[in-house]
Amino acid sequence: MKTRHHTKLIHESGFVAEVDVDLLYTDEGWAPYLSLEDAYKLDDLREALRQGDINAAAKLGKIYTMTPIAV
Repeated sequence: MKTRHHTKLIHESGFVAEVDVDLLYTDEGWAPYLSLEDAYKLDDLREALRQGDINAAAKLGKIYTMTPIAV
């Protein structure tokens, strides 16, 4: 099994979160995989952003706001 560091971008409720995860590569199945811990981390971050809890989300990753640009 090989592991590779990856940065995921999560878009939720006008915010973007940058989260560091490890991708697991194996010779079997549908690789790459997230570890169970990283999958729960992404779920917790999405839920915190949905509820507007920026402080909780900021503990799990870098949080950015998205601003629409008029063309």
